[in-house]
Amino acid sequence: MIIYHGSESIVEQPEFGKGKTYNDYGRGFYCTENYDLAGEWACGRNHDGFINRYDFDIAGLNILDLNSESYNILNWLAVLARHRSYWQKGSIAEEAKNYLQQNFYIDVSNYDVVIGYRADDSYFSIAQDFVMGIISVRTLTHAMHLGKLGEQIVLKSPEAFSRIRFSGYEIAEAETMYPKRVSRDLEARKEYRKMRSGDRAADDIFMLDILRGGISHDDPRLR
Repeated sequence: MIIYHGSESIVEQPEFGKGKTYNDYGRGFYCTENYDLAGEWACGRNHDGFINRYDFDIAGLNILDLNSESYNILNWLAVLARHRSYWQKGSIAEEAKNYLQQNFYIDVSNYDVVIGYRADDSYFSIAQDFVMGIISVRTLTHAMHLGKLGEQIVLKSPEAFSRIRFSGYEIAEAETMYPKRVSRDLEARKEYRKMRSGDRAADDIFMLDILRGGISHDDPRLR
């Protein structure tokens, strides 16, 4: 596949072991198949950046696709909660976080590649709303598609890094890309406010229901 990495610098040779441990899926090299999204990420601080392009051979790699039918949104949330460590400072109910870790967490260190949603600021706040019991599983699932955020592809293992080849770059102009990023985020927040204030369904499941009912990964109510 062809993947892109939006950055403030040109990255010809991604290196295993670098990156921040508190990113969505921990330390790794974060990419996307979406050219425009990479450009927006490159201009996150409103100055020009670079869209690095790579050829990536995934044949035979052990891939965790959190958006596949094998998993549900709470698996993604449990992984996010594990790595976004500052959630532990009272911003979410500790009991809820611990429950998600015990019943939905998937150890991403066992995989070469992780595919899943990217938790930009607006999406991170939506995830927090769910854990605090403000929105249901259904609303959380629908909200993750707002703004067409797309998927990110994260290289996690030495084997994955050995399969990536730099094939060039283009300049991401902040004058164009930064307004797109802001517009995408604002539209997602606007649609989420509408969704959050909408009618609740009788069978909606909230975090408190999950805690009280002992709901786990394979529960059919989460499908």
